Amino acid sequence: MGKFSGLGGRLYRGETSVDFIGKRRRWYAFSGVLIIASAIALSVQGLHLGIEFKGGSAFTVKLAGASVEQARAAVTATGVPGEIIIQKVGTDRLRVQTGALSSVQSNQIQDALAAKFSIKVETIDTQIVGPSWGKEITRKALYGLFGFLIVVLLYLAMAFEPKMAIAAIVAVIHDVFITVGIYALVGFDVTPATVIGFLTILGYSLYDTVVVFDKVRENTRTITSTSKSTYSQAANLAVNQTLVRSFNTSLIALLPVGSILFVGAGLLGAGTLKDLSLALFIGLATGTYSSIFIATPLLAVLREREPAMKALAKRVSTRSTVANKVTEPASAVVATEKRGPRNQPKRNRRR
Repeated sequence: MGKFSGLGGRLYRGETSVDFIGKRRRWYAFSGVLIIASAIALSVQGLHLGIEFKGGSAFTVKLAGASVEQARAAVTATGVPGEIIIQKVGTDRLRVQTGALSSVQSNQIQDALAAKFSIKVETIDTQIVGPSWGKEITRKALYGLFGFLIVVLLYLAMAFEPKMAIAAIVAVIHDVFITVGIYALVGFDVTPATVIGFLTILGYSLYDTVVVFDKVRENTRTITSTSKSTYSQAANLAVNQTLVRSFNTSLIALLPVGSILFVGAGLLGAGTLKDLSLALFIGLATGTYSSIFIATPLLAVLREREPAMKALAKRVSTRSTVANKVTEPASAVVATEKRGPRNQPKRNRRR
């Protein structure tokens, strides 16, 4: 930890630096690959919407030892059409999900499950969601997402500057799209818990981005009057100064979420937690990445196009060139002194 804290100090003082801004094309290329892969996953597999969004019926049987094969055989025997999804929830529950059913078809499935597992029909938990209700939930989820983005955009534009708001929103869209693509690839159901997870990662992604942007604003407050560094150089220093903090914060946040995802949902079979935990885990990781590798480099590109920043870059370049020319003669003198005086040819004296 001593070495790590020492590295953080050197990064903060500028003694050691990672060129995040200068190598932005690499980060853009990597994000482009992730976005293309997410788009392919969405187009090929698509999102598996839960019954809360597309409507349908869900039957939960609470019985230790109940198998998916037995439930599938029982439901298939009823002749109910449509896709049937059967999942094991924990160690003592089985969940059967179907499309929209009539009351007669719903009763047939309940009777078939009760007969197959030798239980009472009243013990089967039945949930029926109509298509209209599913559309209403989808519409409200989209309203919440877009409303969140608009409010954040206005806040960042007032608290910082419009170009910081644009860079932050682009980073957030980047995080959400990649998270949705991974959801499609994994095949988890999209439930209201998933929407909650998406809104949570939006907040965390913006939180990390705002921390970096605040340091960028501090470093560039009087940058045009000093002419010591360009906007990109000052922004890159800000990223390096907050790098250790971002890493520590993200690691601490990922540990409990990872335990929920891999231990709770993976080992213990807590299916109700996997939707939320997967969205949080992927979103936290991509949010940290985008705040460093996407948002700040994009902000630097937008600001460097301003006439004032172009003039600043020319002054910094001219100052650097003059400084190099001043130091060159001094170094030549030092080199001559090290070599010693040049031996003069001897002249023959007349006697």
